[in-house]
Amino acid sequence: MADSDEDFVLESSGDERGARGRGSRRQTRQSKKKAATGAPRREKWEDIQRSWDTVVEAADGSIAGAVIGLLEATKRKRLLRDTTPIQRGIIRHLVLVLDLSSAMNEKDLRPTRFHLTLRYARDFVTEYFEQNPISQLSIVGMHDGLALRISDMGGNPADHLSALQDKAFTQEPKGASSLQNALEMARAELFHTPSHGTREVLLIFGALSSSDPGDIHDTIKSLVEDRIQVRIVGLAAQVAVCRELVMKTNKGDDSGYGVVLDEAHYRELMMTATTPPVTKSQSTSTPSLLMMGFPSRTVETHETLCTCAPSGPNAGSSVGQQQDQTPAAAPISQRYACPNCRSHFCIDCDIFAHESLHNCPGCQAISASTIKELVSRSKDAKGEPVGTSMRTQVAEATRMLEKSKIAPGSSTTTSMEIDP
Repeated sequence: MADSDEDFVLESSGDERGARGRGSRRQTRQSKKKAATGAPRREKWEDIQRSWDTVVEAADGSIAGAVIGLLEATKRKRLLRDTTPIQRGIIRHLVLVLDLSSAMNEKDLRPTRFHLTLRYARDFVTEYFEQNPISQLSIVGMHDGLALRISDMGGNPADHLSALQDKAFTQEPKGASSLQNALEMARAELFHTPSHGTREVLLIFGALSSSDPGDIHDTIKSLVEDRIQVRIVGLAAQVAVCRELVMKTNKGDDSGYGVVLDEAHYRELMMTATTPPVTKSQSTSTPSLLMMGFPSRTVETHETLCTCAPSGPNAGSSVGQQQDQTPAAAPISQRYACPNCRSHFCIDCDIFAHESLHNCPGCQAISASTIKELVSRSKDAKGEPVGTSMRTQVAEATRMLEKSKIAPGSSTTTSMEIDP
């Protein structure tokens, strides 16, 4: 009889059979999934918006043109707003409330919320008094559950800047913030201000809670009775009590409450408060005449030196450095032209004329030179009466001089033309 040992095959154990079965089932599921999809699965991070792929490169491979375009769009953003004539307050009384609690130590805004807020506060004080030269300002801080007075109500920007440097920088962010204490201190400062001026509060709030000694809703009612308007810039997230505070003090309008997205948006929200608020109703205050003094505009009959003209030694030493800095055939890609005098300006000079000068330098130069020429002609007439044509030319030059005024906040796209 033949040996049957070679024909005997030992069956595998139960563990091996289970592992083999699980492996076969796993391979079956993977094969079914590949057959169903037909393509490898994409990860979530692969579906993000690749904004860097849309950057247009120049012929030399640089992206300087795209960067310059973004910078110019940012510069023009403040001017491209509604220029409908509306009534605004001229004399303003504003209290700037800064959050100095421990929440300002967060580093989501570089370098920290605290240091960035102090830097923007200095810029705000300077811009506020440039746009509102006859207004007043006060600064209050929320520190360790209390309200800290940083500067008193006044119209000198140097006092507020020195107070920010001396007091705010020495106070490290600590404790919790108290909205009620800060609003009560601001209300006490604004309570005795005259009725012909606005009463405003700009609050920089970095925390998500408020440690108040009493009911803050009573404070909100007092602010509404005293006609105090509150604006809030949130650094973390929207808080319900802050939104209610803004809505009730602004007659249901919550546009004065904004939460920052980044550093640039933070500065934009703060600088929005430099523009006077819209007067909601004419019955809020009794109109009265106030005596004010403004510099008179005069046209000199003789030439004068500008204060920015260089002195003789400095000009002589820098003559060699100032030569041949710009090529003779430098291309001009874009410029802005005044519709009255047709003078051309670059984007920086155009913004400077709209935000600071509020006058067209080209119109003023032409009008001043025309008036000087007519005055010299009248002197050469040796006592003869001035003709009708000369009076007409003087009137036309004066009209152009008055027309050269640029309204604050006017849009350049309506008053300037872009020449390719």
